[in-house]
Amino acid sequence: MFKKFSFWIWGTIVLQLLTAAFHSISFFVKPEPANETEKQLFDLINSYKPDAGMGFNPSFASLFTGLSLCFTLLCLFGALLNWYFQNKNLSADLWKGFLFIQIIIFGALFIAMLAFTFFPPVICTALIFIFIITAYLTARK
Repeated sequence: MFKKFSFWIWGTIVLQLLTAAFHSISFFVKPEPANETEKQLFDLINSYKPDAGMGFNPSFASLFTGLSLCFTLLCLFGALLNWYFQNKNLSADLWKGFLFIQIIIFGALFIAMLAFTFFPPVICTALIFIFIITAYLTARK
């Protein structure tokens, strides 16, 4: 592989690991309400458990935690796969196929973050997406 490809794939790995680490901070830091309205909102998010059917009654906080965990694990999974394949010296043809799958997955993730979240995850997923596309374009046959 060329040095340009190696730079972009290692950049992707670092960005995916940093995003997973940055996002996992939310599991250890509890937000504090700034006023009475926020306190009521936090209480409802943590205690109200609507009936979701089939005996499933999650709080909105637990749903949010589950989605947050999925985002963190997806970034970690992508980084570990990229690292593993980089160390296995895959052929450019295999890399292109694998990176194309990542372009679809992380492109959809970027669009979802753009539509539903706020600035930091949008920037993180945008950078990952850009690095994956550039790695794809620099992988030569």
